[in-house]
Amino acid sequence: MKKTLRIEYDEYSSPSELNETDQHLLRSAQDALKDAYAPYSKFQVGAAILLESGEIVTGNNQENIAFPSGMCAERVALYHVGANYSNQKILTLAIAAEGDLVDKDAIISPCGACRQVIFESEMRQQSSVRILIIGMNNKVIEFEKSTDLLTFAFGL
Repeated sequence: MKKTLRIEYDEYSSPSELNETDQHLLRSAQDALKDAYAPYSKFQVGAAILLESGEIVTGNNQENIAFPSGMCAERVALYHVGANYSNQKILTLAIAAEGDLVDKDAIISPCGACRQVIFESEMRQQSSVRILIIGMNNKVIEFEKSTDLLTFAFGL
């Protein structure tokens, strides 16, 4: 039996098409990537999380010569929230990336491990996490939930 799976997402040509809160969150992710520790890949990623309280928590990728001991920006931010704000819901996760590993017009989505951690964060809080991703060309894509990026999440 053949089945079909579809995802939907919104695409914006620039952050100016979004509300002020989303624009601020995306700028926070872009600011966070500037402090990434990425001496090996030269690929910096920043993440910013909007909590239900209105507070923003950021993270960035942290590489280590003893690969794979590093950590992606999304997981740095999500684990910080889990450890320090476990009673607050995550409303939105914004992600920004910069580097020569990909074409400047590409949208860089979270790796599989990060997608699974976003999914589990949703399970813990029993509500979806909205995801905004901004490309180096300023284009933004928006997903309503992690399973739009990870269609067969472990534990689903």
